[in-house]
Amino acid sequence: MPSHMETKTNEIELVKNQAAVTFQVVSLNIEGITHEESMIFPNNEANCMNWILGHLIYIRNAFLNILGAESVWDAEKFSYYNRGEIALDRQSEFVNFEDLKSYLKESQDRLEAKLNTLESFAPEQVKDISTLCFHEIYHTGQFGYLRRILGKPGAIR
Repeated sequence: MPSHMETKTNEIELVKNQAAVTFQVVSLNIEGITHEESMIFPNNEANCMNWILGHLIYIRNAFLNILGAESVWDAEKFSYYNRGEIALDRQSEFVNFEDLKSYLKESQDRLEAKLNTLESFAPEQVKDISTLCFHEIYHTGQFGYLRRILGKPGAIR
């Protein structure tokens, strides 16, 4: 019978692995995408790659905060990447795609560093953490389709 501590460690390891895989898949799918390409809205309506990456980082900052780590940016300043924003209407405010890639890497480094310091999650955090992991998976899959829409070969084989 596993001890209580081993179970908690497994939760941390599960989230660490999920964050690492998500980061790897997103990184592969955004590789070689220019800023101009990241700003293309499929059908002049679906969210562009720039907004989805910015949104993923925006929500990941909340993830960092829940775990007690610092955000990689100020939520108010980058509010155009928040859920419910009409990306098409705010595209002139978007960050350069190369800068977004750097923010993603920084968020990954902070997330891994924080997870390495934790022995367990507070029980009241588990539902939020689970939902945030799902959020990352949901958007990670969108990059694969957007990459194809932009005429690039698939990055995951």
